[in-house]
Formats: sequence, structure tokens, C-alpha cells
Amino acid sequence: MGLRLKFNLVLLAVFLAGFLVTGYVSHRLLQKNAREAVLHNAGLMMETALAIRSYTVNQVKPHLEMQLMRGFLPQTVPAYAATETMNALRTKYPEFAYKEATLNPTNPRDRATDWEADLVHKFRNDPGTTQISGERDTPTGRSLYITRPIQIKDPACLACHTTPSAAPATMIKLYGEANGFGWKLNEIIGAQVVSVPMSLPISDAYHAFYTFMISLFGVFVVIFIVLNVMLSWMIIRPITKMSHTADQVSTGKFEIAEFAETGKDEISVLASSFNRMRRSLEKAMKMIES
Repeated sequence: MGLRLKFNLVLLAVFLAGFLVTGYVSHRLLQKNAREAVLHNAGLMMETALAIRSYTVNQVKPHLEMQLMRGFLPQTVPAYAATETMNALRTKYPEFAYKEATLNPTNPRDRATDWEADLVHKFRNDPGTTQISGERDTPTGRSLYITRPIQIKDPACLACHTTPSAAPATMIKLYGEANGFGWKLNEIIGAQVVSVPMSLPISDAYHAFYTFMISLFGVFVVIFIVLNVMLSWMIIRPITKMSHTADQVSTGKFEIAEFAETGKDEISVLASSFNRMRRSLEKAMKMIES
């Protein structure tokens, strides 16, 4: 096995190990960053919905008190305002979703699906839990969700949700009296659920991963070629020439020119030593012949 082949085998083994380790670490890191980006977007949507709810309660509803005395306005309900705003956002970004999933909602569109109801029951069974996040498959692909409990903390919220007789007649006319009643103070009635698609961030992560790995492979190819050229020029060629000269000298052919003794590297030192040995051998041969 030649020196070049041994060198290349070691180089390939080192590169392959580094390539695999780098690929594993970079893949995990990019996937983690993609998930964190999705969580950030979901958290931003959640905070936006909370801000809309707060704005509705503090700045919209107080100015409509007189109108509310004459009739029920769903636009003054924080959940309605947040849901309508987020639905407007979905016209441009249909993969994103926001829902105030409720077990017993006034508005039928807010009724929790099976998986949303499971989340609500988790909050009910563990009141100390303030947020749950996870992933699920949807018709548009993998989606990440975060959810927070909806808890009745303001007694004023019960004015429309204790009994049908206590609720505004206009609300009963709009939604009926079959749902949205029987709520209690401090009861967890539902969950705010934000769903954000993972397909685009994950796709970007894979694209970045493949680009990085291809670039890494390209860098290795360049390094491999450069090292082989340097190996051939600085080591293989001088050693091959020395080997050929040594073979000639061993048969008594001293007319071959000596090696150039330039530089201070190991090859130059070896060339200098070889020249001295050659001269000594030549002198010894002449002494024997005389």
C-alpha cells in the first residue's frame, strides 16, 4: 500500500467522521431553531389575541354601554373580537389558526373539537398548568400549537352566562338559550388555541442543512485536491526520486547528479544526508578499487 493511498484513506476516514458528526449536530440545531421560530410565531399570535381582548374590554365596550342597553352587540365580547380579527388574518395566511375552544359556548363556532376538549380537560385536571404546547398532523401538514386556559375570573362575565333568564334577550334571540349557560366563577370553560404551520420553517431548515452539507463536501473536495497536490509535489516526488537514485547508486552508478539541498524542512535534511552518504560510499568504492 503506497504512501499516497494510506494518506488518502486516513484523510477520508477523518472527513467521513467529521461529516457525520457535523451533519448530526447541524441537523438537530437547525430543527431546534425551526421549532423555536414556530413557537415564537405562535406566541406572538397568542399575545396579539390577548391584546385584542384587552382592547375590546377597556376601550371598545365602555363606549357602547348605551347601545348594549338596547341590544346585544357581539362585537363587544372579547372572544368574538379576537376571533374575528384572527379570522381576517387567516384570509391571507390560511394555515394559521386561532380559536377560543369552549366546552359549552354561546357561539356554536367556538365549540371545542375532540382534541381541543382534551386540552381543556387537562387544564381542568391540573389548574396549575398555564400553557400547553405540542404538535399535530393537519390536512395542510404538520402544525405546532400552544394553548392557554380560559378561566372565568371576572364576575361581570357571568351576567350573560348563568341562566337564560338573566341573559340579554337580544343575545338569546341571536344564539338561543341551549348553550353558553351554567358557567361558574373561577371555572375553566375552554382554552385559547393557536396553531402555526411547521412546513415552511422545517422546509427552510432542510434547505439550509442540505446547502451547508453540500458546501462542506465541496470544501473537503478542494482541500483533498490541494493536499494531494502538496503531498505529490513536496513528499511523493522527492522520495520517489531518492528511491530511484538510491537504487542506481546501489549498483555503482555514481554519475547521477546529487539532490539539491535547498530549504530546512525534513525532505531537505534527508536529501543532504543522502548526498553525504552517497559521497562516502563513492569514496569507499574508489578506495576498494585502488
